[in-house]
Amino acid sequence: MALKIKLSRVGAVHTPAFRVVVSEARYRRDGAATEQIGTYQPKSKELPLKIDLERADYWVSKGAVPTDTVRSLIKKAKAQAAAAAK
Repeated sequence: MALKIKLSRVGAVHTPAFRVVVSEARYRRDGAATEQIGTYQPKSKELPLKIDLERADYWVSKGAVPTDTVRSLIKKAKAQAAAAAK
């Protein structure tokens, strides 16, 4: 069972919105997900990215591999959390 943390598209035609999900690597992009851990709305001006960092770290510790895009989004979310903590 190889797990990936990846994006699943749920937005309208010209309004992209994505869910950050944990699912099997062989499943389709919008297929069944084990767990939804966040959302990403690239065209939103305020708070385009919400990721539960505890759950992301949990799944990485269990062997889930984030895609390149999700890896960069997690990095941004950690930077936002650190800035909000200050």
